[in-house]
Amino acid sequence: MNELLRQVSEQQVAGFMLAIARIAPLFIVAPMFSSKMIPGRVKGIAAVGLAVGIAPLATAGERLPIDAMSLAEIAVKELMVGLAFAFAISVLFAAVNAAGSLLDTLIGFSFGATVDPITGNNSSIVGQLYAFVGVAIFIAVNGDAWVIKGLYRTYELVPLVDQPSIPSLVAGVQEAFSGIFVAALELAAPVVLAVILTDAAFGVVSRVVPQLNVFAVGFSAKVTVGLLVLGVSLPFAAGWLSDELQRSVAAALESLKVA
Repeated sequence: MNELLRQVSEQQVAGFMLAIARIAPLFIVAPMFSSKMIPGRVKGIAAVGLAVGIAPLATAGERLPIDAMSLAEIAVKELMVGLAFAFAISVLFAAVNAAGSLLDTLIGFSFGATVDPITGNNSSIVGQLYAFVGVAIFIAVNGDAWVIKGLYRTYELVPLVDQPSIPSLVAGVQEAFSGIFVAALELAAPVVLAVILTDAAFGVVSRVVPQLNVFAVGFSAKVTVGLLVLGVSLPFAAGWLSDELQRSVAAALESLKVA
């Protein structure tokens, strides 16, 4: 044990600590990695494992300061870079949740709100369905591998001893946040259009046949049409999620630049 400890240098310990600082936000913000269904101990073990693998690559050719103040300054910078990267990816699942909430409201499922086990927030039926489908697609397309590869690429764009460009980081986060609603509309567009046409059709029927109880018939019709179009559009949603995941990782990397 003493011989093993002697082989671990101060540079290796500092590199490991800084790698943990950049990796930690991934398990707090990023999709799937931050899932509340994963125990905290498992997240901690996974974070340490990633840090052990990435630290030697991140510190290659770098000379790190070992005084406490310099390490603390770099650690704060590493947390900021990791948080910006993880946030740019997490907005994809935020758009998925927004699309599910929008469809729940339009179809009428928002009355049955429950707790989503993936995000821990209140979510209705379609929101939970989209969340589970999103996680399934994320795993099927090796989204976790893309995220880890993207995390490693961040060290090429912003090395440990360099400072990131704050305006570029802020612009990247702002652009990612502003695209949530547009992405949600893109994902929910087929069902939204079908439900709106159904409402319009029943509006015409209510004018032609005033005796018909449109509210009683229309609710069941909206549910039927919404679920039917939702099932038909799931392959489209799978392709959309796969493309958007790649775009999110690319956008997160584009926002990282050295000052």
